[in-house]
Amino acid sequence: MDRVRLPRVKICCIMDHDEAALAIAAGADALGLVSAMPSGPGPIADELIAAIARRVPPPVATFVLTSRQSVRGIVEQWQTVRTSTIQLVDTLTEGTYEELRAQLPGVKLVQVIHVTGPDSVGEAVRVAPHVDAVLLDSGRPLAAVKELGGTGRQHDWSVSRTIRERVLVPVFLAGGLHAGNVREAISQVGPFGVDICSGVRSGGKLDGTKLAAFMEEVQRGSSN
Repeated sequence: MDRVRLPRVKICCIMDHDEAALAIAAGADALGLVSAMPSGPGPIADELIAAIARRVPPPVATFVLTSRQSVRGIVEQWQTVRTSTIQLVDTLTEGTYEELRAQLPGVKLVQVIHVTGPDSVGEAVRVAPHVDAVLLDSGRPLAAVKELGGTGRQHDWSVSRTIRERVLVPVFLAGGLHAGNVREAISQVGPFGVDICSGVRSGGKLDGTKLAAFMEEVQRGSSN
């Protein structure tokens, strides 16, 4: 792992322009912008996602988190939001990744794998060749009301490490991260990037103190 530049940090659940500016000032490499979800924190309107994305300076990446499962629906949504990256938080059920790439050349694709057990390794291995990165989270996509992110729960990092070792694309680690455990997460999993939502929020808002503490711990973890 690159001890100087890694891991990248993605701050998710950005709610407005002020939170985007705060995250960027703290050193975030990417911002996560949550669109409509069946449950969980942080969804904002596609029009606001587009407005925030337009103001984010390069090289900071912008991720739209979409729960849409068809190529047609995802393309339609991206035509509004125009982010640099699409994060698919659920499985693609209509169309293929290849069709999605053909219609959105130059847009990065990140597939979320909800780590529910050893079977998640096979899922990640199957998906990885078709996307630019995988993101390991702690949702419950088979729940009566799907949980597709922002749970604040930690999953089994040993499974995440196995996935990281088995796939050839970058791996982001999410799920229950905070300043108190991110160094251990980096040590155990060795991810390309870490992704955080609830761990840097207080009262539903991005907390500058928690954010600064998290960023400091990431730097310490990546230099060990």
